[in-house]
Order: sequence, then structure tokens, then C-alpha cells
Amino acid sequence: MTMQYRTTHQILADVLTEVDTGERSGIAVTALCHKSNISHGRLKKMLTNLTSAGMLNEIKYDGKNTFVITKAGKLYLEEYRRFSDIAGSFGLEL
Repeated sequence: MTMQYRTTHQILADVLTEVDTGERSGIAVTALCHKSNISHGRLKKMLTNLTSAGMLNEIKYDGKNTFVITKAGKLYLEEYRRFSDIAGSFGLEL
């Protein structure tokens, strides 16, 4: 059995999916690390990029940082899934 690595776009989609399916109050970084199977250091960089791109909002509450998805993040996720489905119908993997 060969191990397949995720591309950066797949990881971004996984992170956005986990934030989208999380609670309305947001998801904490530690929970997001576990659910999206990514190291804390790499996730922090990705969260910074997603926040500055307007796909996530960071909410600081009670000394904790949580993240919620924005409309732009939902749109990116929807378009990524659509493109992934199209590529898959041609036998291509993203």
C-alpha cells in the first residue's frame, strides 16, 4: 500500500471543511490540528494566510482563539469541491 500525501490545496480544503462543520462559536486551534491531521506549526501559518485572505475570522474569547469560516471561505470550498469533482470525472487527482 502506497501512502498518498495531500497537496496544499487539499489541506486548505480539509481545514476549511473542519471549521465549516464545527460549532457556530468557532473551533480552537488544538481541535483543528487533530481533526485536520496537521501539525500545530503548519496550521498556525495556514490560519494566518486564510485569515488575511478573508476566508476565516479569528475570534478571541475568554483567552482562547477560535476560528469561524466566512462567506469567502465557503465560496472557496464550494468551488474547490466543484473543480475536484470535474477533475475526478476525467480521472485526474488534484
